[in-house]
Amino acid sequence: MEGETKKVFTVQVEDGKPGKDGRPAVGPVFRSALSKDGFPQLESDMKTSWDVFRVGAGKYPDNRMLGWRPVKDGVIGPYLWKSYKEVYDEVLQVGSALQQLGVKPGSRIGIYGSNCPQWIVAMQACNGYSLICVPLYDTLGAGAVDFIIDHAEIDVIFAQDKKIKEILSPDCKSAKRVKALVAFTSATSEQITSADQIGMKLYSWNDFLNMGKDNPAQPYAPKPNDTCTIMYTSGTSGQPKGVMLSHESHAMYVKGVDLFMDQFDDKMTTNDVFLSFLPLAHILDRMIEEYFFHKGASVGYYHGDLNALRDDLMELKPTLLVGVPRVYEKIYEGILKALSELRPLRRIVFNALYNRKLTNMKAGYTHKTASPFADMLAFRKVKARLGGRLRLLISGGAPLSNEIEEFLRVTSCAYFIQGYGLTETLGPSTVCYPDDMSLVGTVGVAATYTDLRLEEVPEMGYDPLGTPSRGEICVRGNFFTGYYKNPELTNEVVVDGWFHTGDIGEMTSDGILKVIDRKKNIFKLSQGEYVAVEYLEKVYGFPPTVEDIWVYGDSFRSMLVAVVNPHEENTMKWAESNGYKGSFDEICKSEGLKNYILKELTTVAVKNKLRGFEHIKGVVLDPIPFDIERDLVTATMKKRRNNMLKYYKSEIDKVYQKLEEQRIASKAK
Repeated sequence: MEGETKKVFTVQVEDGKPGKDGRPAVGPVFRSALSKDGFPQLESDMKTSWDVFRVGAGKYPDNRMLGWRPVKDGVIGPYLWKSYKEVYDEVLQVGSALQQLGVKPGSRIGIYGSNCPQWIVAMQACNGYSLICVPLYDTLGAGAVDFIIDHAEIDVIFAQDKKIKEILSPDCKSAKRVKALVAFTSATSEQITSADQIGMKLYSWNDFLNMGKDNPAQPYAPKPNDTCTIMYTSGTSGQPKGVMLSHESHAMYVKGVDLFMDQFDDKMTTNDVFLSFLPLAHILDRMIEEYFFHKGASVGYYHGDLNALRDDLMELKPTLLVGVPRVYEKIYEGILKALSELRPLRRIVFNALYNRKLTNMKAGYTHKTASPFADMLAFRKVKARLGGRLRLLISGGAPLSNEIEEFLRVTSCAYFIQGYGLTETLGPSTVCYPDDMSLVGTVGVAATYTDLRLEEVPEMGYDPLGTPSRGEICVRGNFFTGYYKNPELTNEVVVDGWFHTGDIGEMTSDGILKVIDRKKNIFKLSQGEYVAVEYLEKVYGFPPTVEDIWVYGDSFRSMLVAVVNPHEENTMKWAESNGYKGSFDEICKSEGLKNYILKELTTVAVKNKLRGFEHIKGVVLDPIPFDIERDLVTATMKKRRNNMLKYYKSEIDKVYQKLEEQRIASKAK
């Protein structure tokens, strides 16, 4: 049997301290075992984000670097590729063209559009010529784009063709300050005229490349402490905030992943392929791509339709997939649906093989050795649904349910890990180890350049010196240099060298972390009880008829209510078996479904031993999932609670009114 010895992932470098003189208690400080003697030094030729790309391009000039699928007459073609040398040459041309525009080192350059090779070329041109890259979220509305252009004082924007109209819109008042706009391919004559009218020069991609080719300029390499990017986070309230990330921090991330990956027998090679579909304006995708460039491996971009992502999977056949929990939930639901359509005997066989492999993995066997027979007989079909070559799946952005993580660890025939991090920490601050089932349901341990500890949150009852150890997750080491033009907010979240994440964690005595709550997502009910709403939403998300849920309460009420997005397929099954007819929208208006879902939520509350004031007493049903279009969630699918309250207020008020009428009626009896 494998895995008899308990693995040591972390070292404790400081003891916990009780609260004193108004300062909160803090738990012990944990660090990766890879950094037990201090954070590793960077090599002299790998100290900036530019070094990462420049060295990779020099080592692997002929390797496939960036892939995309051209669309012709509405038909999506196979992947086409640019080599490292081709990309490097384009980077120099774009950088030289920017010099022709008179752009100085330290100037801010915007990039606005979906993931594609042009996005990376523009980004690397910023790196090579000491310019600051400012990504604009593809899913941000014109209002936020207008704010960022003005706030960051952006001089030039590279934009996807269909985004040009957003920049030239009268709503985007700050566009007047932009010197030039460069299309990812080309622009219409009307757009060129509109740009000219506000003093902006609009270039096609090829024209811009030719300008750089005709006027070559040598790169102006950045220093390690220079700002590499200002990445605006969409935030759950207020205007986006600009997170400043240094070149050195990018290089530290790459070095840290290198040291982490070197521990394992399965090495990354130049044949590895990453399918990129999370926004490049999102830190997780950006940092994964930088690591791939360091290794001379390949990145292929999805063709732009997340609903048809499986088509890209089958065409690209990636070896790495990185997604947020919703991506893996959809994969899980798809596999379960396929299983439900099997004959009963085949389902019994699948379940028996699943349980056998899971038992062996829990006993310490690797996913490869736990049950090769089960892999060959059943699970290779799951792997085939994901392209057939996946070696590693990573989930980030929010916690994934234990059930789904365990299922994919067993059935995907690949390593599956979770991590935890924020834009401010350049992505992963913690990471799980592959093939270690003791880490299922956690976000792992401190990454290579990270110190971790928990800090007391007395108003929520979280004590890092208690059992279990719980508190606000604080990070020291590799993180941002501050919020752009906002020193007050920077000083609020960075205290004594520790970045306060706002997330609540639970930590074991050997430094393994779980994310259990969010510090700001608490409110007090009228009876004085605090409610940790994010925790409740996780608990209440389990019934099959619940796709998503937003729990609401305030200090003027004694009861909780919720807005529920019903799960369409499971709701229609319920309707059929209970004699309801009509469309999904019509079923969602029925009192019968409302009562059924409320009963399901009550069952979950009882099962999880929630306190009386944590029980949901009334619901609103919305058949349309919480979406970005209505500004109800951020680009990373975090709930914008203030916006949700505005949007659903009239319906919530009706629910509370009905509950009050019921309370008065029951008193009168």
